[in-house]
Amino acid sequence: MYPGTIETEERPFVLIWELTQACELACKHCRAEADPDCHPDELTTAEGKELLEEATEFGDGQLVVLSGGDPLARPDTTELVRYGTEQGLRMTMTPSGTSSLTPRRIRALADAGLKRMALSLDGVTASTHDEFRQEAGSFDETMTAARAARESELPVQINTTVCRETVDELPALRERVADLGAVLWSVFFLVPVGRGAVLDPISPARAEEVMEWLCEIQGDVPFGIKTTEAPHYRRVALQQRVDSEGEGPVSDGIGRQTGIVAGDGFAFVSHLGDVYPSGFLPVSAGNVRTESLVEVYRKSELFQRLRNRDELTGKCGACPYRAVCGGSRSRAYAYTGDPLASDPLCGFVPDGYDGPLPESWERQGWRPSEAVVAGADTHR
Repeated sequence: MYPGTIETEERPFVLIWELTQACELACKHCRAEADPDCHPDELTTAEGKELLEEATEFGDGQLVVLSGGDPLARPDTTELVRYGTEQGLRMTMTPSGTSSLTPRRIRALADAGLKRMALSLDGVTASTHDEFRQEAGSFDETMTAARAARESELPVQINTTVCRETVDELPALRERVADLGAVLWSVFFLVPVGRGAVLDPISPARAEEVMEWLCEIQGDVPFGIKTTEAPHYRRVALQQRVDSEGEGPVSDGIGRQTGIVAGDGFAFVSHLGDVYPSGFLPVSAGNVRTESLVEVYRKSELFQRLRNRDELTGKCGACPYRAVCGGSRSRAYAYTGDPLASDPLCGFVPDGYDGPLPESWERQGWRPSEAVVAGADTHR
């Protein structure tokens, strides 16, 4: 999906623009803590077009994801998709499973040039999905949208949140993703921000098991698999390859040697124009109303530090996989207030490391097992 030649110091693989925080849903994990109404000061249509024009300065074919809230809560969304497409951007979208997502509107988006639609599915049945989304009917609307997208020849991506409430449904969701004809399954490991702060994350050991399972099924499913806010999936995949083939660290097979983390290959523009390394790392490095998006991404101190893996501290800083992983900078910030600290969801401890371990491990009464300690005879 992402060209391997992109230099993340110069441009992001993914640029997300949060069109609005308005949404009919009140999802349990919502980063944006969405509200039914649009904010009166969100970027206007004209400001949005200026933002899209500036995004072209990153280079040809820049990937732009329109998110929310629910991006379809704005009346100008299709117009913005068409404008971005005309500028040469690859326009994609993550709409909410609400009444706004009608087959007619999906067709209009496809005709405007939308390249992909990402739909969220957090339960394999209406009862579990709707409970998580806090809205009856969301499951059925999502299924209808997926069918409508396929009829419009619009590729569909499925996003799934992984937390204690949803993790046991992943095997069944795998079958559902295949049935929907999705091209990609994006598995998002919860970052406790916004409403998601009240949810229970899975343990590092459970996360390791899930990632091993994802690696195992990747060659047997008709869609791609990626993780969001869990770049140590790369480390798990590389370790499995070492165990099976006796090889040393290699690339991930899609032409990139480094993982995408907040600020390094990833940038987020809020509905008010603030530029963040990620929507899950709410530290602003500037605002597009007064500063250049391109300059903020390339030259701000925050983004530059996040791109320098030698700045990482704790076991992430000592990790031999830090170049291909880098840890979730968003989760590190959510737990410690320091975006350069260790990612507490990763249970891997580098061989010989004797420094501090994440404080959250002690609070949760968790200790790493040999399964995820460097130097163990087997990976699992």
